[in-house]
Amino acid sequence: MGDGVALADRIAERRAGVGDPRALVGELRRALVLVPFDGGGLWTAEFGGVRWVCGFTDEGALARFAEARTAVNGPGAAERAWEYAEFRGARLLDEVIPAMGAPAGVAVNVADPDGSMLFPPVVGIVPDAVAVDADVPDTRAVHGNAKGEGAGL
Repeated sequence: MGDGVALADRIAERRAGVGDPRALVGELRRALVLVPFDGGGLWTAEFGGVRWVCGFTDEGALARFAEARTAVNGPGAAERAWEYAEFRGARLLDEVIPAMGAPAGVAVNVADPDGSMLFPPVVGIVPDAVAVDADVPDTRAVHGNAKGEGAGL
């Protein structure tokens, strides 16, 4: 499968209380996910101390997000051309999330109240080295950055 429709179907199963959570993560890993750009970078939002990459299963879900942005930002948000990148979910989870340098996860179809799903930065979803619940030393603290950030996720 590996398409956005299959991911949307797996999300619907989990939201209905059925389906295997591991199969849902596997479907995300196989799916092509649309991630809009925001000021040159990927569109993200911060909530609960986590940076969420906003991804969409298809252009319709992205369009609903654009329409929801109109309510927040006024006319023009939905009408503007929305540039986006297409990522395989595995690349988002294994490469993009770890490169963010902070706890990060993927929020899929955030404008669809009955079809959204969060994939938090936990073991089994993101690499153990960046999972907030892993019992793995944070190598960012060892390699450090100018502010000494990275320790104590």
